[in-house]
Amino acid sequence: MRIDLTGQTAVVTGGAHGIGLETARALRDCGARVVVADIEETKEFPFLQVDVTSAQSVKGLFTELSNVDIVVANAGIGGEASLEEHTASHWNKIVAVNLTGVFRTVQAAARRMKTRRRGAIVLTASTNSFDGERLLTAYNATKHGVLGILRTAANELGPYGIRINAVCPGFIRTRLTREGFDNPDFMREYARHLPLGRGGEPEEVARVIAFLASPLASYMTGAAVVIDGGQLAAKFGLWNEDNANFVTDHWELK
Repeated sequence: MRIDLTGQTAVVTGGAHGIGLETARALRDCGARVVVADIEETKEFPFLQVDVTSAQSVKGLFTELSNVDIVVANAGIGGEASLEEHTASHWNKIVAVNLTGVFRTVQAAARRMKTRRRGAIVLTASTNSFDGERLLTAYNATKHGVLGILRTAANELGPYGIRINAVCPGFIRTRLTREGFDNPDFMREYARHLPLGRGGEPEEVARVIAFLASPLASYMTGAAVVIDGGQLAAKFGLWNEDNANFVTDHWELK
C-alpha cells in the first residue's frame, strides 16, 4: 500500500525550510503537484511569495491557484522570553504568524474547497499544544489555539467532505532547534526523557503529513497526531549511563 496523490495540487505554507520543505518533497514523491507558499523563495518547487500575517497575501494565494486539493498550514515562528518580559511586539508577531496566519489559511482554503465538496487540510501544531514549556508563553498559546481551530473547523467542514487534521511534532531538527541538536551536552540531557532516545528528523513528520493528506486517512478528521519519540508519554528520565551510552546526539542501550 502506498500513498498516491497523483493529479492532486498541494500548497505548503512555510515550505521553504525544515518540516515544510520535507513535506513538500514527500507530497511530490507521492505524485502531487506542489506549490510552496513562503516569504522566502525556494528554487526546488513552484513558489508563491506569501505572508500569512497579511489577509490580502493569503487571499491572493488561493486566487492564484484554480484548484487546491491539499493545504498544509505549516508557517510558524518561535521566540523565547520570560512571562514578565514578553513585549507586546513579541507577542503580536508570534500570534500573527502561528495563530492568525493558520486561521487565515484555513479560512481561505475552506472557501475554495467547499465549492468542490472535497479537500484535505493539515495543520502543524506541536507537543507544546499540550504543555506549558517555560519561556514560551506566546508560542505555547498559539499552538494550543491551533488545536481550537482544528476541532472547530473539523465540525464545520466535515459535511462538505473536507478533512482537517494536525501533526504535533516534538523536538525536531530544524533551523529553530539546530543549536540544541549541535550541542552534545544539551542533547544528552534532553534525550534522557525521550523513550526513543533521540530527537526527530523533519522527514519523519513529513511522512505523517502526507498520510493525513491522503485517501488512506479518509476517515480521519479533527485528529491531532503526536510525533515526539514518546516524549508526552514519558514521566521521568529513561536513559542513564548505567544501561546506555550517549553517542553524538542520541542514546543507545549497552
